[in-house]
Amino acid sequence: MWLFTKYGFFSVVCARKGDGSHDQPVDPMRLMIRARIRSHLEGLKNGFEELLNTTEIIETTSTDYRYRMFVDKAEWTQVLKKLSEEMDYDNFKSKVADRIAEVGSEYAHALHDVWSVMYKIQP
Repeated sequence: MWLFTKYGFFSVVCARKGDGSHDQPVDPMRLMIRARIRSHLEGLKNGFEELLNTTEIIETTSTDYRYRMFVDKAEWTQVLKKLSEEMDYDNFKSKVADRIAEVGSEYAHALHDVWSVMYKIQP
């Protein structure tokens, strides 16, 4: 799942069991939240401290997403619920623009690029 939020961009997938190596089976109850920018995961943790405060952000340079954290699916479900509950805007890109200091201008620009690419698939 790709998720674009006011906190940043995340790729969320099921984590692998054990040490997470590719020869291990997928664990559908354990999720890996990945980000390209550390401050995006930090913002998410700060926004949902009651759910994510003990979650460690791991950095690795050997994968395409440099930053990641692991959570139980039940915790992530609560984060998604709260993300929906806190929505108070009618224009997502404008909301992100209001948070440039937290998410970075590169993210805001990338959202416009994604919007443009997805607009092209509309008949």
